Amino acid sequence: MENDESKLLFPALERFYEFAIPFSWLVIRVAVGWNLIVHGWGKLERGVATAAPAFARMGFEPGIAWAWASTILEFVGGIAILLGLFTRFFAAAVAIEMFIIFCAYWKTGFSWLNRGYEYVLLWGLVSFAIALRGGGPYSVDSKLPKQL
Repeated sequence: MENDESKLLFPALERFYEFAIPFSWLVIRVAVGWNLIVHGWGKLERGVATAAPAFARMGFEPGIAWAWASTILEFVGGIAILLGLFTRFFAAAVAIEMFIIFCAYWKTGFSWLNRGYEYVLLWGLVSFAIALRGGGPYSVDSKLPKQL
């Protein structure tokens, strides 16, 4: 481990951490990707048109266009982030989507229980971090000759 790391309480775990740390980014990508896939799939399953009124109520018109854009981004982008394929592009797009929704939910406060911005803030910041970092060592991107 690098010298700027804190001292381990159990130094015997150092070799385990050195082995496990590269997998941490894979875990984050899978969590974000899976969450997005489930959201996108839910919209596809119910019918994208059923999400359109919610977008219209938030002021996004035409609601059906925003519903389709959101659905495609969440489903396709979720798969791409999970696999680590064009990771920076899709993670940045998701971060932008979450920022837009964050702005729409700002007036309802923080708590997601009151339809606040808590949820989209969390996923937006994690997506932004993924956009900054890229796919990591266990990604399709890492096998490509060039990355975004």
